[in-house]
Amino acid sequence: MPQTSAAVSQEPKDMRVGQPLTVTIVIKALDEERYIAACIESALVAMRGIQGEIILADSASTDRTIEIAKQYPIKIVQMTCIEDRSCGAAAQLGFQHSIGRYIWLVDGDMELRPGFLAAAVQFLESHPDVAGVGGMLTEHETANLEYVKRSVREYGMRRPGVVARLDGGGVYRRAAIESAGYLADRNLHGCEELELGARLVSRGWKLARLPLPDVDHHGHSGNAYRLLWRRLTSRVCFANGEVMRAALAWDRLPAIGRRQQHDLILLTAIYAWWLCLLGAPMLLSGWAAAIAVAMLAAFPVAAKSLRFRSLALGFYSVAAWQVFAIGFWPGFLRRRIPPTEWIASRVVQESTDAQRLHRAAAER
Repeated sequence: MPQTSAAVSQEPKDMRVGQPLTVTIVIKALDEERYIAACIESALVAMRGIQGEIILADSASTDRTIEIAKQYPIKIVQMTCIEDRSCGAAAQLGFQHSIGRYIWLVDGDMELRPGFLAAAVQFLESHPDVAGVGGMLTEHETANLEYVKRSVREYGMRRPGVVARLDGGGVYRRAAIESAGYLADRNLHGCEELELGARLVSRGWKLARLPLPDVDHHGHSGNAYRLLWRRLTSRVCFANGEVMRAALAWDRLPAIGRRQQHDLILLTAIYAWWLCLLGAPMLLSGWAAAIAVAMLAAFPVAAKSLRFRSLALGFYSVAAWQVFAIGFWPGFLRRRIPPTEWIASRVVQESTDAQRLHRAAAER
């Protein structure tokens, strides 16, 4: 089994009383009123026959997410500082309030498939060197270009076996997470699974993907370009720069760099493309300059359109590149907060069942 070390923890001392429950399902949510009921109900079904708890980790939603979630016998915790909002902080918020021996991390717009949790726990029990397992995500958003692109580039390329990270959530072993210090870096607006995978693998743990469906994902519907704008305003586009900064802070640049090699090459190519577009009018004049700029601008769109066999996806991919390149340096230069620092939050609702089981375990 991989070597473990004492975890740095900031939670209250009474939160880990007695033996932990078998599983904690952590549901990350931010304004998910449309799907949160289905997500929670599927989590309750997935937990049947398993001793555990369900925690909704809410990033200060402003819609009816909390109101809807209160109708179910789950624990609800909510950030109290909007500035803490990020993908990494939402996951860490749920973890810092959890007591399960295994942690299943999912998003509020997902529905959990029955049977996967039991299979994941069984796999982890029989493979003590594995820190976490994921499954085969099913994407249901087919209109938004972002999720169509993901289905072609990411989801369609997933294969069962040993992997470097568990995109789309996974079931993690608490002992492995504690050996790595924390579940997710609160500074990251994305790429938190990449950073977590690098920390776990660097400590000798393995990650695996099972040939089983784990969740159904209902991505953002509507205009994909509006989603790109949201990435800019919510700082999600900072993620690649933030994860590289995290790698420098924790001396994991080689591990992160190898996993981000494609993105770093793409980033360099985008900046070179920008320079060519700016330099063409300076080196040429008249119609020659106009033709050169037009050809330079059209080339990446044409290349991506041929790859995806879709002009709409070609345009969208190149637009997404620009957002990625714009956000990298602000993310890289952004001030970091210690990842182990307690995330300010309040308990909105306790889970009666989890409390009862926890007290019983403590009494034993």
